[in-house]
Amino acid sequence: MRRTHEQAFNCEKELTLSVIGGKWKMIILWHLGKSGTKRFSELKALIPDITQKMLVNHLRELEEDQIVYRKVYPVVPPKVEYSLTEQGKSLMPVLDSMYAWGKNYMETVLKDKVKIKESIQ
Repeated sequence: MRRTHEQAFNCEKELTLSVIGGKWKMIILWHLGKSGTKRFSELKALIPDITQKMLVNHLRELEEDQIVYRKVYPVVPPKVEYSLTEQGKSLMPVLDSMYAWGKNYMETVLKDKVKIKESIQ
């Protein structure tokens, strides 16, 4: 069950993870932060392994948490665009740091694990 802002958190880290945690939220935020405003179908194309239901749910939660802004245009068929709010934009340095950490981890630790497995075989 999703935690709401009315609930108490043990620490700020727990709150942060409740807002941006999960398999897909950071990837959604990364694409909106790096590529700018996107329509739903564009986000779905950028993240092909996410289900439509999961993308809808995460976008709703991010909007509720004021990280993503949803703009609906009064046209037929409906046009909806998603972008980062100022609060969402403030996450980009964090995501950039996580990207750099993951890249370094992949190039050092995981690379060494692959070498060890190859030498055993």
